[in-house]
Amino acid sequence: MNHKTKSIPVVVALLLIANIASADDKLTAYRVVLDSPGGELPFLLYVGQLPGGEPGEMAGYIDNGEERFQVSELRTEGRRIILTIDHYDSRLELNAEKAAGPDDGWLPVPAKGHWRKVIGDRKSARLNCTLTASPGYRFEPLTDAKTDDTLPASVDGRWSTLFGDDKTPAIGEFKQLPDGTVHGTFLTTTGDFRYLAGCYQAGRLRMSAFDGGHAFLFDATMQPDGTLKGDFWSRDSWHETWTAKRDESATLPDGFEMVDTKKKFDLSSMKYRDLDGEMVALTDPKFKGPARIVEIFGTWCPNCHDASHHLNELQEKYGPRGLRIVSLAFEISGDVERDTEQIHRFIKRNDVKYPILLGGISDKEVVAKVVPLINKLKSFPTMIFIDGNDHVRAVYSGYNGPATGDANKEMVKAIDALIEKLLAEGGTNG
Repeated sequence: MNHKTKSIPVVVALLLIANIASADDKLTAYRVVLDSPGGELPFLLYVGQLPGGEPGEMAGYIDNGEERFQVSELRTEGRRIILTIDHYDSRLELNAEKAAGPDDGWLPVPAKGHWRKVIGDRKSARLNCTLTASPGYRFEPLTDAKTDDTLPASVDGRWSTLFGDDKTPAIGEFKQLPDGTVHGTFLTTTGDFRYLAGCYQAGRLRMSAFDGGHAFLFDATMQPDGTLKGDFWSRDSWHETWTAKRDESATLPDGFEMVDTKKKFDLSSMKYRDLDGEMVALTDPKFKGPARIVEIFGTWCPNCHDASHHLNELQEKYGPRGLRIVSLAFEISGDVERDTEQIHRFIKRNDVKYPILLGGISDKEVVAKVVPLINKLKSFPTMIFIDGNDHVRAVYSGYNGPATGDANKEMVKAIDALIEKLLAEGGTNG
């Protein structure tokens, strides 16, 4: 039996998912487990009829707790299963013991295979994986675990967190449900970890996230003093330890205060390749206005996908009043043809309403040289705000996405206020 999906823009997909997510009985649930160096890294996959599609056209949705998104393509070829997330140049390929029969549902199970993600020029991350029918959980329950009544029964709340040997500061925000399910994220000075999902059981916190571009696994134990101590694994190689303690007043530096700007620069000398291969300067008439945002981003960056939705909203809200937005993409391969294709996929996925230029390769030192508006790049994305007189007025480093809740709302409010101020001041652009 052959099934396939059609890829649709994320804006349309989100509208469809809003209806689908409340009717899980119409979807078939599967559990995918990536074989991470830290152990099982699970996520849930929901499969059903593609809304508006022909009979047999299936849609796949990856679930990360408070987020569910449609994959670019999901199809079967006999006993072979292929799932692609093309905006991250990512793919899962699995083989089942036999092809699905008429009564077996959408996917043949069990199946084994691998996940592969392009991470650079001729470089890939790879993890083995398995697919089974959903057993009703994300992480396998700890059946032999003994409950310690002296330990906190919940991780709900805000946690001051330190990652790695260099004690990189972060904030963990967790929401624990009555059944022990945990949804949350970590905020850092460079962005957030987006949507994490897992459970807290018998003093052990396990959370994971998979979006095609990133595979995260967190595993921590509650200590007698009420702190958390654990490990973090990313994809097939990255590992660091982390600790956390409850602190409802924990804060991080303001994104507007992390990057210094250069006093002298020449916008006319800053030229980048458009998607037709032509070199375009930041002084091009279509970029002129009383308020401008020059965004430094990469299509490989999950926070950049979140930021694109925000920039679309800003374009719609303030574009008629003179706001101009241009994004400079810094990509992982350095292959112009491949990187341009990824930008096109990014535009399609996020229904981007503003121009994107190719800046170069995703090396922070390279970025600082080819975008000489700032002294040092600390994070993707970074938004540079320029007034109508070609002066850099502010820089916002990093991004607090929708998974961060109040932090996202506060950031959006601050950016709105800055744009309103620049528009009110006006300017001539020379």
